[in-house]
Amino acid sequence: MAAPARNSPYPFLPPLSRRGRGGTVARVQDLIRNAIVRLDLPPGAFIDKPALCARLKVSRFPVSEALGRLAAEGLVEVLPQRGTRVARIRLAEASQAMFIRRALEAQAVRALAPRGDAGLLAGLNRNLDEQDAAVARGDRLGFYALDLAFHDMLLDALGYERVKAAVEASRANLDRLRLVLLAQRQRTTVHEHRAVVAALARRDGEAAGKAMEAHLDGVMTDLMLFAERHADAFEAPARKHAAA
Repeated sequence: MAAPARNSPYPFLPPLSRRGRGGTVARVQDLIRNAIVRLDLPPGAFIDKPALCARLKVSRFPVSEALGRLAAEGLVEVLPQRGTRVARIRLAEASQAMFIRRALEAQAVRALAPRGDAGLLAGLNRNLDEQDAAVARGDRLGFYALDLAFHDMLLDALGYERVKAAVEASRANLDRLRLVLLAQRQRTTVHEHRAVVAALARRDGEAAGKAMEAHLDGVMTDLMLFAERHADAFEAPARKHAAA
């Protein structure tokens, strides 16, 4: 297959490695999904399949199969006679996803607090220091990865695989929104994370749960305000969020 053109519309995508975990379709799917979540492929953008194949150096089949799987996830939509485009963000789904996260993650820290796990607290504090460093150097994607890792550490410590799977399944559309907001609420996020860790260090489960609820409520409030200002990225007009 010919090398990608210099003016490829997808410079943010690396050619697919011939080595890696999973089959070709799964790896193509992961690359495209990550580009959508990072907003390199913005809501409403049409996808140029031939250019995508050329950039990834794969045939049309794995790209088509990967896009079909992403359509099932709600991240792309196939429009008859028009092509495939990145789905606009669905506010109703984002609200439901946050409802799930709020319920599960708040209860997770309530359950973790009485344990007083020194190793967990040390890991969380290292993560928070790295979050501060990412803010200082303006590393938005690095901060995003640390934000995800912070929440994953808590769910891993809880040890309930089905709970973690439920949280992860709720993230796709929500994470696109969260990434947009990182530039404006990084310092607020670090402050909110530190409140959760401080409560865990005191072994105060109720305070930890309330701190997590306040953090996720703050994120959702900011998301809705963003949606009101950028309605073209969303499938439906923004609706006000009612905290649970």
